[in-house]
Amino acid sequence: MTIQPTPPETTSAQAWTPPDAPLDMPTQDLWRSPQTTLAPDQPRSGETDGWRIGMIALTLVMIYYPAKAFYDVLSLGGLSFLDALTLVLFVLLFGWLAFAFVMAGTGFCLMATEGAATLAEPARPNAPPLGRTALLMPIFHEDVAAVFARLYAIDQSLAAEAAKGPGADAFDIFILSDSQDAGVKVQERDAVLALRGACAPGRDVFYRNRTENVGRKAGNIADWVRRFGAAYETMVVLDADSLMSGEILIRLAADMARQPRLGLIQTVPLIVNRSTVFARFQQFASRLYGPMLSEGLAWWSGAEGNYWGHNAIIRTRAFAEQAGLPRLPGRKPFGGEILSHDFVEAALLRRGGWEVRMAPQLYGSFEECPPTLPDLIVRERRWCQGNLQHSIVITARGLHWNSRLHLIRGVSAYLTAPLSLVFILAGALQTVMHQTGGGGQWGLASLRISSWVFSVGLGILIAPKLMSLALVLVDERQRRAWGDPVKLCLGCLLETLLAALIAPILMLAEAQALIDVIRGRDSGWKAQSREEGDLSWRGAIDRHGLHTLAGLVLGVAAFATSKATFLWMAPVVVGLLAAVPVARITASADLGLWLKAKGYLITPEERDAPPILGLFQAAARAGRT
Repeated sequence: MTIQPTPPETTSAQAWTPPDAPLDMPTQDLWRSPQTTLAPDQPRSGETDGWRIGMIALTLVMIYYPAKAFYDVLSLGGLSFLDALTLVLFVLLFGWLAFAFVMAGTGFCLMATEGAATLAEPARPNAPPLGRTALLMPIFHEDVAAVFARLYAIDQSLAAEAAKGPGADAFDIFILSDSQDAGVKVQERDAVLALRGACAPGRDVFYRNRTENVGRKAGNIADWVRRFGAAYETMVVLDADSLMSGEILIRLAADMARQPRLGLIQTVPLIVNRSTVFARFQQFASRLYGPMLSEGLAWWSGAEGNYWGHNAIIRTRAFAEQAGLPRLPGRKPFGGEILSHDFVEAALLRRGGWEVRMAPQLYGSFEECPPTLPDLIVRERRWCQGNLQHSIVITARGLHWNSRLHLIRGVSAYLTAPLSLVFILAGALQTVMHQTGGGGQWGLASLRISSWVFSVGLGILIAPKLMSLALVLVDERQRRAWGDPVKLCLGCLLETLLAALIAPILMLAEAQALIDVIRGRDSGWKAQSREEGDLSWRGAIDRHGLHTLAGLVLGVAAFATSKATFLWMAPVVVGLLAAVPVARITASADLGLWLKAKGYLITPEERDAPPILGLFQAAARAGRT
């Protein structure tokens, strides 16, 4: 049936939107203290900072000894400006790795002792939530069939929970469309009517399309809050590729009802449903390493957790009260609309006294990942622009220091690549300068620098992978879920090798993204690529030919300079020279399915799919919606 694109409220069927329930959502002033409606007997809470101080101290110890040894090598014959620059870069980059290692080690200890807990109390199964919860699906020119198949799966998962206890009927579905194409809007409305007919009895499904896309996704959610938010105690924000089981949704709503200071609970989605080699590596790594890393991050964060923009439940009143985003002063790329809004919204909620927590131990939250390396680079380019704006937000008044640290880490994530590039080039330049200057001691110094940086850095990078692998291998239940231990270990080795090849490509791509942002080039706003399809050799050359050329130039220049310079540059050169074949081969879905058939890079969810994934896959195959 075709539905004409008439105004949503004028349909003769069930209203496209519910009656308005306005909720004030004032724009926040980042440089003034916030107002809050928390009762006096609900002061700002926060666990002791003692463990955080301990983790920072351990990180500083880990930095000191390598930095001291590095200084001793560089200072042979005196410390030049280039030596000092290299030392500073080493401390910054090694410090980033050391802190990540300490976080991973914390997660390892928590999981090894089975003492990890993020929420203040364990969730009570089937505890009825107080008030209603809105499931918000913001979309912008997405694959309509896939989006509504996911919503149908979520509805059916909730319906299955209804037989186990109360709470499943407290959820309504909102499709919040920012699509502008008339044909796409017709498809969306057709799908809404089909979903209404397929959903469990009593489930309301609403649709709203904005004529102006003010504020992008953040503006889309804010528009819903201001128009309908007063009718809902909590809201669950989804992405177009999100899946959440009925069980986890009910548990999240119950936790919010029982803990009145909770403003937001962020789940840790597992990556699923992809077939390309590149995506399979991401799924494998996320499933194997992610739980341990997330436990460490959640323990560090406490009540000052973070928000990733989806697969999270939020207290609607708290969000309206504290998370109205302002426009940043100045011109783009740092001024204007806040693009990476989620980190900022979490920081503002915590500033207002609300707790923001992560729940890595809750199972049933899923998402998808970019299917190819070029798709990942496009996404990273967009995130780079948004995260660099956080350099302004960091100075906002009243933020908790840990919230500021989340913002700093977001900025640093996109400064690491260019700093790494400068560090590598500075090391190569040092080799050249000392050799042409006739420095007799520099041969030994160069060898010590290379071996030290490589061995220590490699050890810190690989150790969390080995710790995660050990947690699986020593746990019989986990070992059975993963299948053949030998193939699991080989998969870990393959993932590590691919990550090493891709790292130099991402380093150059993120450095280019940073330059583009500083030059004021906007990334635009378009739907993320979610469709799998083999990347042609021509496409791989178009996207990665410059990376290959850069690798060739660096390799030839390094080889012509000296053996030491070439060895120093070798990891980067190899990765860049392999950019085209790596991108082309890893984009293959056929090869990915072959690996799956042979038992490699298989996650537990592929060996024994949870019901929510089965519901989605069946709905997608049947074209139900």
